[in-house]
Amino acid sequence: MRIIGRSIEIGSHRGDCSRAVFEATLRARLLVYLSSDKQRPASSLLIVAGFRMNIVTRLLLELQEMSLLAARAARGLFRKPHYIPEAIAQMDSVGVGSLTIIILTGFFTGAVLTLQTYQTLESYGAVDQLGYLVAISLVRELGPVLCALMVTGRVVSAISAELGSMVVSEQIDAMRALGTDPVRKLVAPRLIALVITLPLLTLIADVMGIAGGWAVSTFLYGLPSSMFLNSVRDGITTDDIIGGVIKPLVFAFLMGTIACHKGLKTEGGTVGVGRSTTSAVVTASIIVIVTDFFLAKALQIILGTTT
Repeated sequence: MRIIGRSIEIGSHRGDCSRAVFEATLRARLLVYLSSDKQRPASSLLIVAGFRMNIVTRLLLELQEMSLLAARAARGLFRKPHYIPEAIAQMDSVGVGSLTIIILTGFFTGAVLTLQTYQTLESYGAVDQLGYLVAISLVRELGPVLCALMVTGRVVSAISAELGSMVVSEQIDAMRALGTDPVRKLVAPRLIALVITLPLLTLIADVMGIAGGWAVSTFLYGLPSSMFLNSVRDGITTDDIIGGVIKPLVFAFLMGTIACHKGLKTEGGTVGVGRSTTSAVVTASIIVIVTDFFLAKALQIILGTTT
C-alpha cells in the first residue's frame, strides 16, 4: 500500500495536477500494484470493492437524475408558459428531418428480409406465408427497434450536442438568470416531439418495409401480388399494431430523457460536448435494445401476442 499512499501524497501536494490526471494516475498505480506477484493485504481488496461500488453508485445517481429530469419536464407541461412553437419546431426537426433515412431503412429492411426468407419458405412449401412473416417481423420488432436506432443516431446526438454547447457557452446559466426554466424551455419540447413523431415514423417504416418485401417478392421471385398482400392482411392483427406503437412511445421517452440529461451534464468545454454526445448515443442505443426485450415479454403477457 506504500505505492497508493505515495500516489495520494503526490496528488495532494501538486497544485498544478488536475483531478482527472490525479485519478487516472491513482488507478494506474493501483492496477500495477494489484497485478504484481506480491502478497496483497486485505485492504487492497477493500479498495477494489470501493471502485466497484463507485461505479454502481454513479449508475444509480444517473438513473435518479434522469428520473427527476423527466418528472420535472412532465410537470412543466401543465404550467404556463407552454412553449408550443418550440415543440412544433422540434417535431419538424425530428420527424420531417428523419423521414428520408426512415423510408430507406424500412424499405430495404423489408426487401432484405424477403430476400433471405423466400428460399427457405419455398423449400417447405410455405411461400404463401411470406407476406405474413415479413409483416410480423417488421411490425413487432424490426420496425420499432431499427427506427429507434436510426433516430438515436440522428436526433439523440443532435439534442445532446446542442444542449451541451449551450451549457459550455453558459447560455443555460443566462436563461436561469432571466427567470426561464431550462427544463420547460428546452427539455419538455424535445420530449414531446420525440414521443409524438417516433411512433409515426415507425408506422411509416413498417409500411415501407412491407412495400420493399412486396417489390422483391413480385419483381424478383415472380410471386403474385395478391398472394403476398392477402398474407399480410390475414396475418396482422390489431394487437400487433398496438404493440408496434407502444414500443416507440417508450423508446422515445427514454431516448429523449437520456439525450437531454447527457447534454445538460456536459463538462470540460468543447471536448466535453463530444464526450456527452458519444455517451448519449451509446447509452440510448443500449437502453433501446435492452428495453425491447422486456417490452416484448410484457406485451406477450398483456396482449397475448405469442404466435
